[in-house]
Parts: sequence; structure tokens; C-alpha cells
Amino acid sequence: MTTSPGPEMVRSSGTMLVNKTGSWRFLRPRYQDKTAPCAEACPAGADIARAQLLAGRGDFEQAWLRLREENPLTGVCGCVCFHPCEAACNRGEYDEPVAINAIERFLADRARRADALSPVADSAPSGKRVAVVGAGPAGITAAHFLGRGGHEVDLYDAREEPGGLLRYAIPGYRLPLSLLRWELALALGEGVAFHPGRRLGETLRWEDLAGYDAVFVAVGAWQPRPLRVSGEAEMDDGLALLEALRRGDTPRVEGPVAVLGGGNTALDVARALVRLGAAPTVYYRRRVEDMPAWEGELREAREEGVRLQPLLAPVGVEKLADGTLKLSLQAMQVTVTPEGERARVVPAAGAPLEVRVSAVYAATGTAPDPAVAGLLRGDGALQPAGLHLRRVVPEGVWAERPPVFLGGDLVAQRRTVVNAVASGKEAAFVIGALLEGQEVGDRWRQASVGNQGGFSLNRAAGGDRSGRQQHVVGYDELATTYFAYAARSPEPRMTLEERVEGFDEIRLRMSESMAARAAERCFHCGLCDQCDNCFLFCPDMSVLRDLREGERDINYDYCKGCGVCVVECPRNAMVLEEEPR
Repeated sequence: MTTSPGPEMVRSSGTMLVNKTGSWRFLRPRYQDKTAPCAEACPAGADIARAQLLAGRGDFEQAWLRLREENPLTGVCGCVCFHPCEAACNRGEYDEPVAINAIERFLADRARRADALSPVADSAPSGKRVAVVGAGPAGITAAHFLGRGGHEVDLYDAREEPGGLLRYAIPGYRLPLSLLRWELALALGEGVAFHPGRRLGETLRWEDLAGYDAVFVAVGAWQPRPLRVSGEAEMDDGLALLEALRRGDTPRVEGPVAVLGGGNTALDVARALVRLGAAPTVYYRRRVEDMPAWEGELREAREEGVRLQPLLAPVGVEKLADGTLKLSLQAMQVTVTPEGERARVVPAAGAPLEVRVSAVYAATGTAPDPAVAGLLRGDGALQPAGLHLRRVVPEGVWAERPPVFLGGDLVAQRRTVVNAVASGKEAAFVIGALLEGQEVGDRWRQASVGNQGGFSLNRAAGGDRSGRQQHVVGYDELATTYFAYAARSPEPRMTLEERVEGFDEIRLRMSESMAARAAERCFHCGLCDQCDNCFLFCPDMSVLRDLREGERDINYDYCKGCGVCVVECPRNAMVLEEEPR
């Protein structure tokens, strides 16, 4: 029996490339990096998300250079910054914020061990001379970027070493001197001449500055604010104690000691006194939650035995026959607690509380030197940037005067190291544009990072950050189903017993593996990190990859504009727009 053959299978040896389905599209996806909230929150505008991406891949030197592109004091900030970037971190809504501050410190530490150097500036000499008065974080930053811009910079300071409060007011257990000196040497290595022992108004006269093309004054605020209470002359200056310790003096202080104030300086004084053998108590006129000191400082101070006594204000000090002091304190009571502000307090009924102490240290805030403030009355003209910088005209100093700018603690509402760095960078940007005959306003807007006042020199110079959208990626814009929960590892520190024995830094070094794991937790908000979701989910296979260059592209001949790639992008590094006609 024979069977007839069945019908033949029809097969095609061609492709479907001829069917260009992109003609159906009315929406067009494209790659578009955006702004991460950590970068917007950083006053210095650091490219934190990109640095975390590099660190997570083990490219630690490039991560360090990425941060240093906007901030020459990355190691210092890794030690003492109040890290507003972490408060803004989207990861904080998922589990815990990324340890940005600790990673920043690790990157600087590793660069120092590797004897890394910053790239040599390629700017030709401009022939312009700039005077920077004050070698604190604002002055250092301004001098660094002006020098890299090709200008000749003379940096003047009243003290014998640069650094300002970093060198003479922050204890070694928070900021080791070896790291500070290394980073300052790097920052001042290009086109900057340092002149110590030159105090403005005394050994540095305004006439000495008349020959410069521009002057930036950032002499800080070192003058203690008077408390105006009886017996104030019996009090010691807390800032003077910190400076003495940084110079190598270690006086022996015993017994109960009072520290007046509620900021970081007051806690630094108290923690230093613990290490000197005293039993300090910090007295503050408002509540603990109203203290301007940072949460981490408060926690560490309490761990080390510092007592906090809130709602007590000093009213007088009296020296007793045995050499001790009687401190009188008035109880305070809260009257109003405005939302988002510190509580308002008034004296409570009753007689003052009296305590016996061996010493009283005042750390209730500082102000600029009155002599400097008097010289700089000026006209107060604001620059277009205006957040950390002010242009002034000193009275009756010279006829053909160069422009003078104030920065740092002289104008900042929030006196922190990173705000001072931002002020110095702003000064370098504005002065550089002025010397080059360029308008500041448009360049400033192009260089902004988000909406909080920070800006990027990379963006201003047309670097790779200039293509990013100003849009700040929010947590609800991330595809968080692609992220795994990962707890933040605790930072290695000395034991409590070791901490209070001396002034060595209490933070211990992170290993490379610890730093990489910490950086891997970053969401890289708004940045493509080549996760390949777009490639894997594209139904038309129209996403093209260059694996060697790490780049992505879209073949619009076949992309139907379904938007799946945009929806499945974990980091919101793509946009879906209407097809142009």
C-alpha cells in the first residue's frame, strides 16, 4: 500500500528586516540621564551617583577624581561633613541611605595610600592675578579652582599654616592632621602661593591688594559672641581650647566642667574635655531636639560620657575662694514650637540653679572680627549666584579698585565646611567669568544642579554632566522591584574605651570590599548603569549595545514606541516623548 505525500511545508529563508515597524510609532523613547537627589542636596554639587557607580565597580581612583572635580576637600568632607546627601538619598525610603560620607572618606584615604595625584590643569596662563584672603575651606577651594583656571593666586592667612578652622578648630578624633595636610598640599599645588602671618587690617593692608585683578575675602568667623552675663571674664573660650589642642597643647582639666552652647563646637569642646580628664556637662537654653549640633555628634558625645542639660541658660559666673566657679543657670520654658523651627523659650519662674565647676567654657557661636567687619561695610551688591557670595566696595581704600567678594562664614547662613567649599567654588566661577569678560547669569543657570543652589563646574565647562536633565529623580519614579533589600553596614570605629584615651581618629578604615559593597547599594538615580533591562525587555530587539564602549542606542527603524524600555528602566534614565513631526 502506498501513501500519497502530504503538502510541503512552506519556509522562508529571508528576514523580517524589510518590515520597518518604526513607522507605526507616535512616541519615541530615548536615553536621558537626570539629576540624582543626593547631588542636588550637596552644596558643592558633587556627582555622587556617578562616583558611587564607579566605586561599586572597584574603580576607586576614578570615583575619587569624580568627586574631586567639584570639591578639592573630599577627604575632609568625608570626615566632617553633615552629609545632607544622605538625608536626600532615595535609598532611605527603601531601607537605609547609602553610606555616602564613609565612602567619600574611604576614596580619599585610598588615594593618599596610592599616592594619587589630581590631573594637571590644561588652562593656559591668563596673566591675571587674584588675591584670596583667608585659607579656610572657602579660601582653599577658591584658590584651587582659580589656579587651575590659569590665574596667578596669592593666598593670605593670619596663621602659620593653611586650613583655617579645619587646621585649628576641629579635633583630631574627627579630622586627622595627616589627611588634612595631604589634601591641602594637593589643593594648593597649582599656581597658588601661600603667605602665612598676614592678617587683614594689620599685616595685610588694603593697599597691598590694590594691584590685583580681583580679591576674594573669606577670613571666617573666629570672634566669640559675648554672653553679656555677670562674671563673663571668668569663662574660657571653647574655640581657643580647641586651637590649643590642635597646636599640641594638652592641659590637664579635672572635675566637673560646664560647656555653654548647643552646636558642634560645644560638643567638640566637651568631647575634648573628656579626653583631658574632666567630666563635662553641656548646658543649652533650648531643648535637646533644638540643638544645632548634628545627630551623630550628639550620639557620640553621649556615648563618651558627656551630659546634656537642656532648658538652662547662664545668668552669671562667680569665682570662689578655693578657685572653683559658681555657675548660675536660669531654667527656661517653651512657649511656642513653630513647625520646622527651634522652640522659643522664656525664663521660667523660680530662683536660678547654682552648680560648682572647675571651669566654664563658652561655645555659643562666633562672629567675624569687628575690625574686618568694619573694613567690609561696602554696598552689599549681590551676584546673580548670590547664595554663598557677596560683592562689596570697601570704603575709601583705592581709586582704581579691583572687585572684592566676600564668601565663606562671612556671608553663609549655614556655617559648615561643605557650604564654605561651595562658596569658594562659586567665587572661583564668578571671578573667573569676570576676568574672562563673560556674563555670569546664563552660565550659572546652565551649571546648576537641581534647585537648591549647588552648581557644577563640569556642567559649566560643557563636560559630560552638561547633558543631564535638571529634573531630580524622586523615589516614586524608580522601578524598585529590581532592587534587593540590603542593610547598611555599620561603620568600623574604635571601642569606646579606646576613643576617650586620646585624640586619635575614632573612625577606622574601610576595606576595599566593604567600600565596594556599600557603594553597590546606590540606586544610581537617573543614570544609566548598563543594567540591560531595556535590551532584555524590548519586543522589537531595537536596542543596540556596544559592549566595548558600554553605550546603548535605539534603532528607530524598528522601535514601535511601546515604552516598555522606559517603564522597566530601574533608574529612570530614559524618557518617552511624542514623536517629532
